[in-house]
Amino acid sequence: MSQMPRQAALPTCPSCAEPLDAADRFCGACGYDLSAVPPGPDDHPTLTMNGSTEPAPAAGIPVSGTTVSGTGVTAVPGVGAVPGVGGGSDASGVSGMSGASGVSGVRFDRPAEPDEYALQAPDPRVAAEAAAVAETAKVCVACRAGRVDDDGYCENCGHAQPRERDHMELESGPLAAVSDRGLRHHRNEDAFGLGRTALPDGSPALVAIVCDGVSSATRPDDASLAASKAASESLLAALPQGTHPQQAMHEAIVAASYAVNALAEEPATAREHAPHQNAPACTLVGSVVTPGLLVVGWVGDSRAYWVPEDRSSPPARLTEDDSWAAQMVAAGLMNEAEAYADERAHAITGWLGADAYELEPHTASFKPDRPGVVVVCTDGLWNYAEAAEEMAEVVPPDAAVRPLHSARVLVGHALDGGGHDNVTVAVVPFPAPAQGAGSA
Repeated sequence: MSQMPRQAALPTCPSCAEPLDAADRFCGACGYDLSAVPPGPDDHPTLTMNGSTEPAPAAGIPVSGTTVSGTGVTAVPGVGAVPGVGGGSDASGVSGMSGASGVSGVRFDRPAEPDEYALQAPDPRVAAEAAAVAETAKVCVACRAGRVDDDGYCENCGHAQPRERDHMELESGPLAAVSDRGLRHHRNEDAFGLGRTALPDGSPALVAIVCDGVSSATRPDDASLAASKAASESLLAALPQGTHPQQAMHEAIVAASYAVNALAEEPATAREHAPHQNAPACTLVGSVVTPGLLVVGWVGDSRAYWVPEDRSSPPARLTEDDSWAAQMVAAGLMNEAEAYADERAHAITGWLGADAYELEPHTASFKPDRPGVVVVCTDGLWNYAEAAEEMAEVVPPDAAVRPLHSARVLVGHALDGGGHDNVTVAVVPFPAPAQGAGSA
């Protein structure tokens, strides 16, 4: 709490030097008025940084007052300061002083001066850029606090973040597809392509392509993506021009093969390539559905199944695997159960890629006599529903009108079974409904 300074008693009379008592107000010898303090000498005491003055002068020597400005200390004549006065600190931090006018002490009545070096206002462009970066920064899905770096890992907890291809879903009118990484693989090496177009007579055509990257090869995920894109684009371009769907499927597989072969010539593959590795490779299976015709094409061990809507007729598998097990069965050396129980069962004998022995696209056409759905899938699904009857049991009864739901159910079946591989499935209704129909 601030205190007003007290005036100390003078030891002798300033006029006649007669000794005085502390209570005297007038000199007993000459009658001098002791309350009238004589003007002090021209003295400029120094104010220290903590607000205290220099050591008090000897008794009897008056001291002039001071005031603090923004840049220094200025003497204010006529305002006395009495040595030897104690007190608390006021708001300015100067001990035992008061800023009241006409009272001894340090004065703070000068207006504050502006800072000599004012801070520059922030550049709004820089602020906007920083805000944009903060807004687009990805937040970890595990700890919900850390920022995700360019490699896809959380800078806070280190968790790998889900990638775009870990789980993909697409519904295009009456057909849909779902792809999932599964529960054991570190990435999704499957890919799919969907599309709708019209034949020259105006009738609709539905296109579905599913590809499975060969894990033992270099860049299998890039291979499946390139193949699915090239094949679907080729079909969607050829069908409106009047190319027969089965011929268009053959050409689409050839186009997909060229796309995968081209990956082997890219610098990224050259950096990863080693003597024990193969060039990028994948399998492919696809279907084209029109109002009266069903066409499938494949290379490798991805499959297509036919499941009738009313289930009054038996389902069917529409493709034959390019695999060691299929060759054993075809040659009569093993039955199907024995062949697929062998550890070599899934070794493929046909694939798309620069290291393939020879490209042999397989195509087939069918004319079902009743409505149903075509299930186009990788082995990540059919490993858990291998026989056509098993697949039909898993496909929902309303698959033709709810293709996305059905694809989710099928992927869920594989995950519930263990999810050992990537899982991709497309559900295509037959016959192809008119443009604008479907659940989308």
